[in-house]
Amino acid sequence: MAETTGISRGARITGESRDKLREDLKEQYEAGASIRTLAEQTGRSYGFIHNVLVEADVTLRRRGGPNRHKRTE
Repeated sequence: MAETTGISRGARITGESRDKLREDLKEQYEAGASIRTLAEQTGRSYGFIHNVLVEADVTLRRRGGPNRHKRTE
């Protein structure tokens, strides 16, 4: 994704570039991508992606993924 946005790895992202990145990351995260996956795709840190999603007012998922155990009744 870093290549498709034209933003070099480690560069400061501000203005319209950050707005576009924020919307792209929000869309992908809400579609199910993990923060770690987005970090790998963009060449950015987990913390950077987390902060951008918080800026975008995204409701972050809880840790751990789905519960794979059968529910006992």
